[in-house]
Amino acid sequence: MDLMELFFISLGTAVIVCYGVKLLLFSRILFPKMWFPLSKSFFTSMGEWAVVTGASEGIGRAYAFALAEQGMNVVIMSRTKVALDQVAKEIGDTTGQKVKVIITDFIQENVFSEIEDQLRDLNIGVLVNNVGVLPSYVPCKFLESAELDQTITRVINCNVKTVAKMCKIILPGMEKRRKGVILNISSGAASVPFPLYTLYAASKVFVERFSQGLQAEYKDKGIIIQAVAPFGVSTRMVDYQKTNMMTLSPEDFVKSSLQYLRAGDKTHGSVCHILLGWLLQSIPSKVLYAEYVLHSLQDYVKKKAAQRALNATFENHKNK
Repeated sequence: MDLMELFFISLGTAVIVCYGVKLLLFSRILFPKMWFPLSKSFFTSMGEWAVVTGASEGIGRAYAFALAEQGMNVVIMSRTKVALDQVAKEIGDTTGQKVKVIITDFIQENVFSEIEDQLRDLNIGVLVNNVGVLPSYVPCKFLESAELDQTITRVINCNVKTVAKMCKIILPGMEKRRKGVILNISSGAASVPFPLYTLYAASKVFVERFSQGLQAEYKDKGIIIQAVAPFGVSTRMVDYQKTNMMTLSPEDFVKSSLQYLRAGDKTHGSVCHILLGWLLQSIPSKVLYAEYVLHSLQDYVKKKAAQRALNATFENHKNK
């Protein structure tokens, strides 16, 4: 066998092994229950209580319900008392679990000492850092954002500072007990630089890197820390877009994402969103950031918002 023949045999073997590994990894995505199983008592074994920020609606509400259904008592946090009280009643009536309500506005300064006091004596096994703010539903360039100084403060306080502060409050107890789960909700928009949602996407990059760094630091303490980066989920933040294969309901997304809890320090949370993440990262930046593409995105969202407002007006007149 000459060197050339040996080279091609080695190259062919390497290609087969490479694609074999990719196929194996893909099968893990398709069958998370088989590859990343969780016992029925997994969440309750972490601790008695789960804490969920931004739990009055959307993804946060869905996490609070899902964890209560797993047998955990839940602390739900948001700035809207009426909505939180309603969620607390629904969780209590549906699951029989205890619910503690904490009213707070994460956009404001100096709210965390009071939160720490209210959480001090709880055995917290799960933290879901879900609360977040989108500067504007309609995409726009950074300097075109309304009230830019206030917008920067709001996004940093809510999307960045809150994640770090809540981990500072809750992580020490998990480290002491050598167990716990922290889920930090990022966004698919953090997968690549995302023009017209620049500030929001950048804040979610922090969530991912912070989560991945913490997981490396505390994995040997028995703590799971994961960034969850969804794409389309039908919530108020995206004007309740109609659900489909790519845009999931909060409940469906949360149910799916929890199946990937042991899948690593970051997950997009569902098969469709994982595939979308791969696709987005494979598109050449010259195409993704072309003026035509950005203008098309802006026009599309504006039309969707206008159509939704028109439909809402029609419904209001019809119901009078």
